Amino acid sequence: MKKYIFLVFSMITMSTLAQQNLTPETLWQLGRVTPLGISKDGKLLVYKVGTPSVEENKINSKYYSVPVGGGNATLLEKIDGLIADKSVSPNGQEYISVEQVKVEKVLGSDLYPKLSKTTAQIYTGLDYRHWDTWNDGTHNHLFVGLLAKENEKVLAPIDIMPNEPYDSPQKPFGGDEDYVWSPDGTKIIYVCKKKAGTAYATSTNTDLYEYDLATKTTKNLTESNLGYDTHPTFSPKGDLSWLQMKRDGFEADKNDIIVRHRGLDINLTVGWDGTVDSFTWSNDGKKVYFIAPIKGTKQLFEVNFPGLTKIVVRVTQLTDGDFDVNAVVGFSGTSVLVTRNDMNRAPEVYSYDLVKKTWKQITKVNDEAYAKISASKTEKRWVTTTDGKKMLVWVILPPNFDKTKKYPALLYCQGGPQSALTQSYSFRWNFQLMASQGYIIVAPNRRGMPGHGTAWNEQISGDWGGQVMDDYLAAIDDVAKESYVDKTRLGAVGASYGGYSVFQLAGIHKNRFKTFISHCGIFNTESMYGTTEEVFFTNWDSGGAYWEKDNATAQKTYNEFNPIKLINNWNTPILIIQGGKDYRVPIGQGQEAFQAAQLKGIKSKFLLFPDENHWVLKPQNALVWQKEFFGWLKETL
Repeated sequence: MKKYIFLVFSMITMSTLAQQNLTPETLWQLGRVTPLGISKDGKLLVYKVGTPSVEENKINSKYYSVPVGGGNATLLEKIDGLIADKSVSPNGQEYISVEQVKVEKVLGSDLYPKLSKTTAQIYTGLDYRHWDTWNDGTHNHLFVGLLAKENEKVLAPIDIMPNEPYDSPQKPFGGDEDYVWSPDGTKIIYVCKKKAGTAYATSTNTDLYEYDLATKTTKNLTESNLGYDTHPTFSPKGDLSWLQMKRDGFEADKNDIIVRHRGLDINLTVGWDGTVDSFTWSNDGKKVYFIAPIKGTKQLFEVNFPGLTKIVVRVTQLTDGDFDVNAVVGFSGTSVLVTRNDMNRAPEVYSYDLVKKTWKQITKVNDEAYAKISASKTEKRWVTTTDGKKMLVWVILPPNFDKTKKYPALLYCQGGPQSALTQSYSFRWNFQLMASQGYIIVAPNRRGMPGHGTAWNEQISGDWGGQVMDDYLAAIDDVAKESYVDKTRLGAVGASYGGYSVFQLAGIHKNRFKTFISHCGIFNTESMYGTTEEVFFTNWDSGGAYWEKDNATAQKTYNEFNPIKLINNWNTPILIIQGGKDYRVPIGQGQEAFQAAQLKGIKSKFLLFPDENHWVLKPQNALVWQKEFFGWLKETL
């Protein structure tokens, strides 16, 4: 008996020793799973795995298939014809392609052909640059062409947006979700914001347009709606459906599912206090499945489609747990295939049985790697805010956490600002990786996050430095009461609006924090308004322009809630990170903050990535980011 106990103890010890804490190098060896769809015969899941190559400084991709019910994966040399191609019409006779078309003359060489070596760029309106690219006069246009046998493309395709200075798919992130064939193959419905220059930069009003192949005419299907209309999809019964936001300029407005049925637009989620990420119709057309944030996670929901009957529309949450469901891949029998992840595991494809309510993992790309990595423990904590509300806070504990010890803690400030903080898995802001370096992570679902009702989400607009800052401080103060938290070693980190939060906290924290890290953060709300490219965002969230002296909300943003105005309170070491091609939060924001810190004699460092935008996408840059991030924490915390 003693030998048996010793053997079991030895096996447990060996198993524990075999696991290692997550490192940046290990993180950048993990495969990144992207499902492409279910094969035409319904038997196979087809997916892509991207694997970072640090040596080549890029991500290489391979394609695989696996039975929809699970099993061994098969490496594919090609996927042509294996899954349905949504660019091909339902009758198989036409196809849609996307091409860049030169529409506007904005380059000096366009306007002065004899001066071919000029580098001048000439603009008469805003939208002269977007995200990380300067406008050179080219736009995404949809073309339609004829197909011969075996999908061979023949004849010159026709531009369905001739001479229009607009984009479809939408720049910079639009893809094939921006267009769809009508069920009879006679029309194309596409998303476009048909505004140019300053009007484009100050509006979110995308519409759905219908192009008739026979008449070569286009009509606006959603002209009466002033906000975003996106993701056109037809139900199995032929009804057009899409996602819709109502208010122009509010990029984080409530996103609803709209169905156009017999000439009437039916809002399926109008009575539900949440916002939809994405949706998919059931095969019989009686239900819509959708993904939405809810209480610090993302889950699968369903809503019935009653048509014009008097049947009550009901939204039902189908999944629940400390994980995120990110996308619906397809259906197999009574099961739905989805991508799922949590703070300890990158996304994989799972099957969820809608009848039995059971899960089965289908892809297992990173199982072998995770078997060797120690997991962090994540806990939900409910903190009372200064205005008496209950706020969900994720607390991520280091692997092999020992409550008798003391650990430094990091307040994580989420970006967005209206961006859900859920069980997400990032390859940069990775909570498991941070915790694996010996830090407790405090991640509050502060004001301005979807998943807690629309009022909670909207409260941040015009109040960037108000209740949200109290939410942050309430979260870190509550967790810091625990005996295992070293109150003398607290830090605050974040990117984008989270970076702004760090700058703002640096001026109001009253010596709570020992160090700060701000990535692509807004330091000066006035110069941000004057240099950012999507002006609709600053108009809405800042309350207006800085010159509107009679606008109380705007003046609060540019004075009381402006980090540059609090620079005399700064007294804490700070690492400032900036992308040189970030036009959302331009480089001057990081430069201004670093220059102020240096001239005030505050210990500070400026980490610049000249070829990165709002994110850090290249593997070697990402590893430098991690090394500098944790090196700074080790040095200052």
